[in-house]
Amino acid sequence: MLTLDPSRLAGLPIPIGTGWLLGACMEARGKQDLWIRQKPEVLEVLREQAIIQSAESSNRIEGVTVAANRLRPLVMGRARPRDRSEEQLAGYRAALDWIFSRKNRVTVTPDVIRRLHALAQGGSIRFVPASARETPATVEILCHRYGAATDEERIPPLLIVATFIFDLLCVHPFRNGNGRVSRLATSLLLRSHGFQVIRYISLERLIEESKDEYYRVLKLCSQGWHEGKNEIIPWWNYFLSTLRGAYKEFERQVESVEARPAKGASANKCVNFEVVGCSSNRHETGLSGVGVQPFADRKP
Repeated sequence: MLTLDPSRLAGLPIPIGTGWLLGACMEARGKQDLWIRQKPEVLEVLREQAIIQSAESSNRIEGVTVAANRLRPLVMGRARPRDRSEEQLAGYRAALDWIFSRKNRVTVTPDVIRRLHALAQGGSIRFVPASARETPATVEILCHRYGAATDEERIPPLLIVATFIFDLLCVHPFRNGNGRVSRLATSLLLRSHGFQVIRYISLERLIEESKDEYYRVLKLCSQGWHEGKNEIIPWWNYFLSTLRGAYKEFERQVESVEARPAKGASANKCVNFEVVGCSSNRHETGLSGVGVQPFADRKP
């Protein structure tokens, strides 16, 4: 059932296109420190925009929205939630804060997944999940395999992360909120492997912008998952393409700012022109900070 089988993946040939995407992402990770050192005045602006867009897009994908004039105040903690949707928006920000405040690499366990869900609760079921009775054990095995594959170093870390996220979506461990949990877990795992672009560019926004392809690839690769006969390479390609797109946007944003702006406000103006302008007419979305829900407490 689980695609994240270290022995199976280690023997799986990597197509040329997938290898090229993997190499491009690794090359970009190698350059990110240079970009960060090069334009530190831009980073705070990009970080704030990424947080707002991530909360907006990840929730809107699941159909949760708030009024446009409430988005920034809620995410930046300048307004109190008035309803369920606004609580969810604030909760997503809290989940991101938790992810980015970890000083050491977080060991992936069922408790970590439950913590993310407690902050990002909500959503709708789109795929056939594992049975409720099997779910806790399946999540336990998935987390164990992730750790084992990472420790063995036989499989590129990005492919391990991508496969873990795919399996988590297929297991669908909660009654709701699974999509948002998967996107938060993506940020957590990418950060643990040094891919810092997620601090400055919203992967959630990029996923929303390619939502049709996201669901098409998930549907394709989930066929035969229960029998262990599913494809994974199309999902790898989508995942790597999205990450590469984030790095390309990050590089473009950094290089678009003048070499030495007189003040931080000039960097703010330049970055806002590109980042905010792409979503100025959207409705926004969010999450809740409720208690931890057991894996089995969902509709089978």
